[in-house]
Amino acid sequence: MSAVRPPAAAVPAAGAVNAAAYAPGPLRRVLARLFDAAGALGAACVVAIFLLMIVAGVGRQVNLRVSGINDVVAWLCAAAAFLAMAHAFRHGDFVRVTLVLEWVPPRVRRWMDAVCLAIATAAVGYLTWWATAFTWESYEFAEVATGLVAIPIWIPQSTFVVGCWLLMLAVLDELVTVLQGGKPGYQRAVEERHAAGDFSSEV
Repeated sequence: MSAVRPPAAAVPAAGAVNAAAYAPGPLRRVLARLFDAAGALGAACVVAIFLLMIVAGVGRQVNLRVSGINDVVAWLCAAAAFLAMAHAFRHGDFVRVTLVLEWVPPRVRRWMDAVCLAIATAAVGYLTWWATAFTWESYEFAEVATGLVAIPIWIPQSTFVVGCWLLMLAVLDELVTVLQGGKPGYQRAVEERHAAGDFSSEV
């Protein structure tokens, strides 16, 4: 009677991705919800811009005073852009040049991703620090918007700060994932879309 031998343990190939490195733990789930919520707020800002522009167009035809709408639309444009950045980055919607990455081995690609993410973390970190300091200065000196809608300018500026902080967290999280041997979320998102036959982002 032959003895049954247990299956041999699988040996990961060189450059293999560590699946546990990007397992959705509690902290990552919280971050994902934050990014999704900020993305939804950014989308809501776009809808608000659409509605306000309709109101402004109709208002001018019936001689209603709608001059202040231009200021609000400008603030909403900035809010829509910055609040949605972390969500867009996480889902692979940023423009990335992958001509070199597609031809190098997985191990080299991982280190190239790590270097790029480290540079991005430093750049976004500086932007976040500058935005926070600038907005805090506006709050301390009680600066008021110079347009027709005279509100404290730190209120619309705060969406810039929140968006920068969320983007920095998203980039830093991807850097940690890559350094742990995992595949960055933006790459997984693109691969999932391609596997489903969706190449709309490549056009």
